Amino acid sequence: MPLQECGKSVAHRAGSYRKSPAIHTCLSVRRATLIDMPSSLAPTQSPRSDADLIRTNRGFYESLWSDARLVSPERFNTWPLVRELAAAAPRRLEVAPGLRPRLPLEGTCFVDLSHAALRKLSERGAEAVHGMIGTLPCADAQFDLVCAFDILEHVADDETALSELARVAAPGATLLMSVPLHPEAWTAFDDFVGHCRRYEPAQIVALLDRCGFHIERSAIYGMQPKSSRLLELGQHYLTHQRERAMWWYNRVFMPLGLRLQKPLQWRAGMGDTAGVDEVLLVCRKR
Repeated sequence: MPLQECGKSVAHRAGSYRKSPAIHTCLSVRRATLIDMPSSLAPTQSPRSDADLIRTNRGFYESLWSDARLVSPERFNTWPLVRELAAAAPRRLEVAPGLRPRLPLEGTCFVDLSHAALRKLSERGAEAVHGMIGTLPCADAQFDLVCAFDILEHVADDETALSELARVAAPGATLLMSVPLHPEAWTAFDDFVGHCRRYEPAQIVALLDRCGFHIERSAIYGMQPKSSRLLELGQHYLTHQRERAMWWYNRVFMPLGLRLQKPLQWRAGMGDTAGVDEVLLVCRKR
């Protein structure tokens, strides 16, 4: 099914940043229905309400992306994998890319909560629509490649969100996703950026299986500093001196982080996750 036909039943409610038919009919703005997360996945901090979660995510990322620069997909260490997969997947969806999209800007449908991110994606010629992961008004089996980096941990009802990704993924489609691991590794920074949880490896494997995915391979992933002191400083400056923090983020820390990326080392299945903060998963839709 062409991208233009995505979500025609709700096209009259769709919000868009480009006037093209592909965008105007792709996704609508609908609030995700959120419920309490399973207690087995609960992080160490006190549970927050749905409104608190949405407010935290909107507040942090809208502010972040308002002053950040878009980083092209080719600059990430995921690009060798993405380039290979995208060549065989003309129908592509990336959910919550912010200004760090991993899939090619051309030919991919992007959906995000941040108006600032969507505006900058659109300025670069990307198809960008406001929406949320819990209710994607796209046709069943719409996409051959679905990407959701650093998003599932932000959603209270993660199983509904993952089921939505499964619904819009065609049989045999590839799902790329990353999640933080190990609840015992929870820090104040997780709370600051709007995380609901960190996953036990066995729990994310079981969740993917229930939603119709199996893990083909994985890699240790993530650009977050290991130093808790650096995270505390980042949180402080983003809260109290945002303009200064964003100057350093855009001109020093992000370019340095990109330069210091190492090639991804792939292993079959989930692999050994001892001491792993975040994992990138390549999954196949059954």
